[in-house]
Amino acid sequence: MTTTPTFAGARRASNQVSVQLYTVREALADDVAGTVARLAELGFASVEPFGELALSDELAAALAAHGIAAPTMHQSFVGSDDDALDALFAAAAARGTRTVIDPFTPPERWRTREDVEAVAAELAAAAAVAARHGVRVGYHNHAHELQSDLDGTTAFEVLAQRLADVAPEVVLEVDTYWVAVGGHDPVALLRRLGEQVVAVHLKDGPATADVLDQVALGQGTLPVADIVAAAPQALRVIELDDSRGDRFAAVADGLAFLREKGLA
Repeated sequence: MTTTPTFAGARRASNQVSVQLYTVREALADDVAGTVARLAELGFASVEPFGELALSDELAAALAAHGIAAPTMHQSFVGSDDDALDALFAAAAARGTRTVIDPFTPPERWRTREDVEAVAAELAAAAAVAARHGVRVGYHNHAHELQSDLDGTTAFEVLAQRLADVAPEVVLEVDTYWVAVGGHDPVALLRRLGEQVVAVHLKDGPATADVLDQVALGQGTLPVADIVAAAPQALRVIELDDSRGDRFAAVADGLAFLREKGLA
């Protein structure tokens, strides 16, 4: 029997707007289908899954039921062997995800140029395997890649430069909030990185390391509209790592803010 996706709820957001499912991880742990339905009601047409959930049949069915795409996902793959990479990218491709992003490598991997070049080499190796499945790979930053200064250049930008030289097919997802926490201007960074950036994480708050300080877009100190303008080509992924308030409400308010600014 064929079922028709349901699209009830608020006006659908642009396909250029997504939400990182880590934001609503507790709700997903309790009820995948119901949580996806709530996001559909808000108007999301795209999400960014993470971890084992991203590759689950349960999530795939819930997304299909509401016509929601997953153009990107987060998976830890840097340094994995070819067999593990092959299985991961085959599974991602089967679910329609064409960009798989590694969300984190530890601070000790960003202390020297040699460290960063090793990360770039592992991303390049993963990209070669991913290409066999029609998938590309990317990297997502936290604060430590920006806090590491290598002869006047952030380690994150050293990575970007190295990738441009040896693996231009590898892309970047810039978490603009963690850039600010790391002491740098996310707008200026995005302008420097240019087309290497295919997605941005949009968060707001006082740019402190305490994730509980994060708030809905438009309610903090980050220049969200300027950030989007600095990378107009990038997928706009709403995320809160945590918050003192209700994260579902913050996601809804964030999407409303983007719509009000003509960015969704």
